Amino acid sequence: MAPIVILGSGLAGYTVAREFRKLDAATPLTVVTRDDGAVYSKPMLSNALAGGRSAAALASADAAGAAAQFNATVRAHREVTAIDTGARSVTLANGERLEYSQLVLALGADPIRVPLAGDAADAVMQVNDLADYARFLAAIEHATHVTILGAGLIGCEFANDLLASGRRVDVIDPAPWPLGRLVPERVGRAMAAKLGAAGVNLRLGTTAAAVERAGTRLRVQLAGGEAIDTDAVLSAIGLRPRTQLAQTTGLTVNRGIVVDRQLRTSAPGVFALGDCAEVEGQVLPFVMPLMNAARALAKTLAGQPTDVRYPAMPVVVKTPAAPLAVSPPATWAQGNWHFEEGADGSLAATFVDAQGGLLGFALLGGAPATRQALTRRLPAVLD
Repeated sequence: MAPIVILGSGLAGYTVAREFRKLDAATPLTVVTRDDGAVYSKPMLSNALAGGRSAAALASADAAGAAAQFNATVRAHREVTAIDTGARSVTLANGERLEYSQLVLALGADPIRVPLAGDAADAVMQVNDLADYARFLAAIEHATHVTILGAGLIGCEFANDLLASGRRVDVIDPAPWPLGRLVPERVGRAMAAKLGAAGVNLRLGTTAAAVERAGTRLRVQLAGGEAIDTDAVLSAIGLRPRTQLAQTTGLTVNRGIVVDRQLRTSAPGVFALGDCAEVEGQVLPFVMPLMNAARALAKTLAGQPTDVRYPAMPVVVKTPAAPLAVSPPATWAQGNWHFEEGADGSLAATFVDAQGGLLGFALLGGAPATRQALTRRLPAVLD
């Protein structure tokens, strides 16, 4: 019997494997990954520095441990170069061909890299997996000052973590406030104030134009002519769904690999989930959508076709200096933001439609109970 093959050993791929094994202990399962196959949670990468956690400490198992844990064959350091959906097979870079009964694309996403001038542009780092994190740790071992490109979710989390590890931090972003795609201006500016008070130097409304070598350090040239001398530069501009393999296979691709409610792609027996997938027009690169998708897909793979459902899923941003929970509305054209300051210094922003229905919120500070109460009032993202 040809195995079920999962391409990708990140949180999506291994969660599908784990959930599938709860339902089916016998069907052959193969995980193919270009990484080392270690089991770890990618969201932990942006808040592990302050705790002094190494890459090895973040991994709960290596490839052999994963194979034992999921009763699977784990093919680490293997690049898939082609998928033949007619023959139901994948081809590896070494020419090896693996047949599959069902195929799961858990390919993740690639960091967006902005073009930079300068003789040190290639020194700009990105952290998208455990190996990246290990290289980043080695590079900043003696760094006292790190500059981050991007004040989105990941950029802010790394800024908070680097600050808590005892380093100075500059963050550069063209937007007028951090997390501009997730929160309204009033919340964004309040968050900027809290991060600034903690010690993060936010340079908003500008971009990095070049990164050059300045002796043993790096110099970041800003678009307005200003320069920052720093020890290391981390790019956290954002992520782009990894769709190249799906495109060359002939699968339908839009922003992500297009799938239906059962996570089926346009080819029979091929599924996709996680950061690479687009479910009914939505690309949601967060943990909770991934977990819900993995549980539903595991049932489908086990012979119980199951639609994925997304309840309200607020994102908790890991910035202790400015604790934020946000559930952005699907569109900002269907309502208005309302704001309420708490006696504890918190700021609650609620997005309400014309009928008074809650469609989203952003909570800066405040008690977890407030977040939970707001979440209960939200409609499901995908019901």
